[in-house]
Amino acid sequence: MATVHLRIGDLVWGKLGRYPPWPGKIVSPPKDLKKPRGKKCFFVKFFGTEDHAWIKVEQLKPYHPHKEEMIKINKGKRFQQAVDAVEEYLKKAKGKDQAHSDDKSKSDKGRKAAKPMKIIEEDDEDAFKGGSSDKEQTDSDPEPSSVRRLVAGTVSGFKWESSPASSMEPITKRLKIIEEDTGSTSIQAADSTAINGSITPTDKRIGFLGLGLMGSGVVSNLLKMGHVVTVWNRTAEKCDLFIQEGARLGRTPAEVVSMCDITFSCVSDPKAARDLVLGPSGVLQGIRPGKCYVEMSTVDPETITELAQVITSRGGRFLEAPVSGSQQLSNDGMLVIVAAGDRSVYEDCSSCFQAMGKTSFFIAGEAGNAARMMLILNMVQGSFMATIAEGLTLAQATGQSQQTFLDILCQGQMASTFVDQKCQNILQGNFKPDYYLKHIQKDLRLAISMGDSVNHPTPMAAAANEVYKRAKALDQSDNDMSAVYRAYIH
Repeated sequence: MATVHLRIGDLVWGKLGRYPPWPGKIVSPPKDLKKPRGKKCFFVKFFGTEDHAWIKVEQLKPYHPHKEEMIKINKGKRFQQAVDAVEEYLKKAKGKDQAHSDDKSKSDKGRKAAKPMKIIEEDDEDAFKGGSSDKEQTDSDPEPSSVRRLVAGTVSGFKWESSPASSMEPITKRLKIIEEDTGSTSIQAADSTAINGSITPTDKRIGFLGLGLMGSGVVSNLLKMGHVVTVWNRTAEKCDLFIQEGARLGRTPAEVVSMCDITFSCVSDPKAARDLVLGPSGVLQGIRPGKCYVEMSTVDPETITELAQVITSRGGRFLEAPVSGSQQLSNDGMLVIVAAGDRSVYEDCSSCFQAMGKTSFFIAGEAGNAARMMLILNMVQGSFMATIAEGLTLAQATGQSQQTFLDILCQGQMASTFVDQKCQNILQGNFKPDYYLKHIQKDLRLAISMGDSVNHPTPMAAAANEVYKRAKALDQSDNDMSAVYRAYIH
């Protein structure tokens, strides 16, 4: 990727958390505000708000080259006010420049041009120390220089789309569709938020079954974005908070399905998913022709096939849509949704997927393909986490500093928010669950079984699975997956 050049005073589009790209200006940070460790970022003041934040360079785009693109995908009132504020700022700056230029031409004809501004590299620390660069910069600085399109931002998992805006074809609910050579279809939901009113919630009644680590964040975001949601949970007390936020209460899974047009479920494992559908007062009893059921649990493809068959046999419509992420990403509305099954249900769920996730993918072919993809993804993640834990404990065993190991790791090619957060939590002894250890072990087990079914070896996953089983034997099941570290020190 080409080196990105930005400087103090540049107007940019900045991506902060789950919010949409917002217009802002790179400014010098307060002297008492330190730059985040290990992050290549700039301090941005956003227009139309009182907000300002450190934004990683991959999540910044120059304002002018991407103005039309951003205006197309963000239509909210506050967003338009922010854009208007930028334009007003530019008019004033242009007026100051013109007046200054006229004065200079009268009093100092023939004088050499002023020294050009210093271009600041991504990692130029002077930009954050109030050095000469920001002394040279004024409010009347010219617009930022053109830079190549940025890709693969990672601060909060957001990824700038690498395809040009002109190649995106809008479909229902402002989803953008990109056909791929593999035959699968990637549908990326335009990142939206209630802050600018850019999501138009579906008028369909939404049901949600299962308020665990992932489901709770999903329901909260559905409600924030204006969806009408009816909830049910095996432990009824978990529903209370969401009732206070405006959700309705269903007494049984069957009742929720009968009351709603689209019902989502997100539970722990294949048995729980089957029991929810096939058990007493279960989903199947509420299914009628046209009712939609969306299975978001990470389970094996055989379970998905079984559930799809029983739902459709009653005239229902079925979609699987497992999610990649964690409790924090669920709370932030930054999940990645991987779907397969009935394409029309997928499109009906568009505003819901926009509310809960940053990106969604539709996998062509039969129901079960999303389960296969998600198990592979979680297999890789679980194996990687076990390897990181192994490295940390080996560093300690050989007399090396674990913190230095982490510092070096976070400056190399494997640097990521995932690595940084998990390792810091390990070093602090903080294993509060963001993704249960028992669930990643379940995913590894199912992935290994899937490999066996097609006679494909999975030795790395098998080795990692044994380490997680050891951690479970040490009562780490309900801790975060990073607690696999403890399997190496006991």
